[in-house]
Amino acid sequence: MGRLEGKVALVTGGCKGIGRAIVNRFLSEGARVCVADYDNDAGKFEDGSKDGPLVFKADVRKRDEIQSVCDKIVATYGQIDILVNNAGIIRDHLLYKMRTSDWDDVMDVHLKGAFFCSQVVQEYMVKERYGRIINLSSTSALGNKGQANYATAKAGIQGFTKTLALELGKYGITANAIAPGFIETDMTKQTANRLGIDFETLIEASKARIPVGRTGKGEDIANAAVFFAEESSSFVNGQVLYVAGGPKA
Repeated sequence: MGRLEGKVALVTGGCKGIGRAIVNRFLSEGARVCVADYDNDAGKFEDGSKDGPLVFKADVRKRDEIQSVCDKIVATYGQIDILVNNAGIIRDHLLYKMRTSDWDDVMDVHLKGAFFCSQVVQEYMVKERYGRIINLSSTSALGNKGQANYATAKAGIQGFTKTLALELGKYGITANAIAPGFIETDMTKQTANRLGIDFETLIEASKARIPVGRTGKGEDIANAAVFFAEESSSFVNGQVLYVAGGPKA
């Protein structure tokens, strides 16, 4: 406990799923946590509550909204030490069915969102000469049927992460990525719906392909996020950690 004591974290898309698990874990480790989420009604956090995060409604595709959120965080806490670029969506279709809007929406949230958030937050981190940027990629970055847009975006996140590591390392800022495998979230429920099967059937089918014999939980990703966020990982930079129950890359 207390591995993130005194640190201030911003988690995008933190009201549900993996983001929510990361928020809860960071809070348990002593961090002061802020959430930027397009759908801030999705969570049950209370804005400004004593033990919970500060929650801001914001669209990561809009730089001015992210700038406003970060200015408010710094005005409240004086710093931003950790950024988790977690906000994401899926618009799954086979290539011949995929609309231009499906492609653009996924690229904008994942790539433009991570770009805007990182660009804004690094200004504060460079001044402090300290920071941790943690980007959420996916095993889909290796290719996944029906996810040409999502797979491309998540592969892009990995290249983005490695470039941030090269550019920002000299300022005491590390950038790393987590690539989850099958994690039980609302997003994977959407995948089950697309495939026309119930969620439990998808879970059981996925277990058969995972070496550890189970699917992942949000807490599994939160554990990895804490590692990248804490002080002891300062020599780990530009890495992609596959949290998938077995080798992926």
